[in-house]
Amino acid sequence: MTVRQGTPAVSTELISPYGGELKSLLIAPDAVEEARVRASKLPSLPLTERAVCDLEMLASGAFSPLDRFVGREDYHAILESLRLARGLPFPIPILLHVDEATPVGLDVEYSLHDARNELLAILRVEEIFDFDRSEFCTRLIGRDDPRHPLIAESHRWGSRCVTGRLEVLRLPGHFDFRESRLTPGQTRASLAAIGLPNVVAFQTRNPLHRGHEELCRRAAEMVDGTLLLHPVVGMTKPGDVDHYTRVRTYRVMISRYPHPERALLALLPLAMRLAGPREAVWHALIRRNFGANHLIVGRDHASPGLDSHGVPFFEPYAAQELAQEFSAEIGVRPLPFEELVYLPGEDRYEEVSRVPPEADRWAISGTQVRQDYLERGRRLPSWFTRPEVAEILHESYPPRHRQGVCIWFTGLSGAGKSTTAEAVTVMLQEHGRQVTLLDGDVVRTHLSHGLGFSKEDRDVNIRRIGFVASEIVRHGGVAICAAISPYRAVRNDVRGMVGGDRFVEIYVDTPLDVCESRDPKGMYAKARRGELPSFTGVNDPYEPPLHPEMVLETMTRTPEENARQILEYLRGQGFIRSDLEPGTQDAPAGGGFVAKASHP
Repeated sequence: MTVRQGTPAVSTELISPYGGELKSLLIAPDAVEEARVRASKLPSLPLTERAVCDLEMLASGAFSPLDRFVGREDYHAILESLRLARGLPFPIPILLHVDEATPVGLDVEYSLHDARNELLAILRVEEIFDFDRSEFCTRLIGRDDPRHPLIAESHRWGSRCVTGRLEVLRLPGHFDFRESRLTPGQTRASLAAIGLPNVVAFQTRNPLHRGHEELCRRAAEMVDGTLLLHPVVGMTKPGDVDHYTRVRTYRVMISRYPHPERALLALLPLAMRLAGPREAVWHALIRRNFGANHLIVGRDHASPGLDSHGVPFFEPYAAQELAQEFSAEIGVRPLPFEELVYLPGEDRYEEVSRVPPEADRWAISGTQVRQDYLERGRRLPSWFTRPEVAEILHESYPPRHRQGVCIWFTGLSGAGKSTTAEAVTVMLQEHGRQVTLLDGDVVRTHLSHGLGFSKEDRDVNIRRIGFVASEIVRHGGVAICAAISPYRAVRNDVRGMVGGDRFVEIYVDTPLDVCESRDPKGMYAKARRGELPSFTGVNDPYEPPLHPEMVLETMTRTPEENARQILEYLRGQGFIRSDLEPGTQDAPAGGGFVAKASHP
């Protein structure tokens, strides 16, 4: 079986692929059936959602010059110098993880399947190496902070990595936006047909507004080129606007673009790392494979937001600076733009640094869009976004009091988690919320029956609860979870599944001796006698939250008092609708503009 070794660059004036050619890993169509039969007899390696995204990018040539997941030498070179071992810039390692329990051997073939057990590829393992999670996080992100979504996720990755020759039978299947799911080769062909050598790529994790439209128009005119609208539709930050909504807003922009013959919408099935400056360089070389030689790099490009101490993970313009540093080698010029503000007196947008201090200016931040408009059911103004886009956003994002939220109680056995959780459940139902209570003991009986109490089994149990909670929240419900959940890493992983702005961690801080005195099941006594070898607080550690949203004490406060305190917090966050007179509307948002004069 032979894999196509690479397709020559399309004969156009577009910039050549990164490294000279697109590395297609798809086997010839007439060889697929034979490979399928061979794969049916091979041991299987299941792929995570991230690995499926990476495989699709590798197979289509989007990660050229890579033709496989990276090996040990390239991995360490990337972490150390943002380059492959051969010296070519490539700042993000593309890894395939396996855990200790999965048997893998050198020179052995494995079939690769997605979560639906669909066969995608065959891998011949040529290298196995250890993965140091802490080193990876510290080198890639700058610190091992579990509030970073990728770092939280990394705690469930395997401790080994494998690589080797890949034979890809087919790309993962997608049923949405099929006409815009273009491979690098298809994208380059479409761009070449437009006939302009310069191509400006643009992406944002936010829905498009008029400021984005103006920015894209200016960038394309600046280089007299084609605009490639290239939104990421793989994995982004939990809690980000879903890609269905974002792509619908991109479609509106394309239909209203002043030069539609010089614009192309194509989707990128990338799993983002949110690695800030490194990621900006990575995005640039990826866009070169799709035919772009310019990339719009905005403030805080690929940033995950704030760390555990409320400090940004990266400096706001660090991504622009690093992209510029590598631009000559990569061949993609970053086009840095400042924030655009609206000038009401002139009915136009302008970069904030070019606006006189005394001039009226209007602007709405992404946070204000969510908090002051969408979450309050207020219509976005037409100067900020097109009416069609506003309608899409209001369809997709109901007011805050109809959005989902996860309330996660953690603490020692006997701390009072379940009792308080039951009180909160009833009170929320009284306020009209749909609530699901996931109690640790009940989940153990029905969802996690058969799991033991080793650290590994406990982590699996908590992640199962987290997965169910994330689905409840995604569909607008309230998930109340009461589980000991003793380990910080897995709790932060669950926060990442749910989305940080919809996860309320409540630490029920009851001292161990008080918990023991309440011990109705005699569990602490059994643990003291050595009958329970892994009991939290006695012979297994409990790691209290470092930065929970709330801390409760249960010695002087009743469960009802604590429950009412939680409800007040939820009301303050907007998850419970404020009491209004019948027939009135939600209270209007105050302010919402950074300006000399606010919008009327």
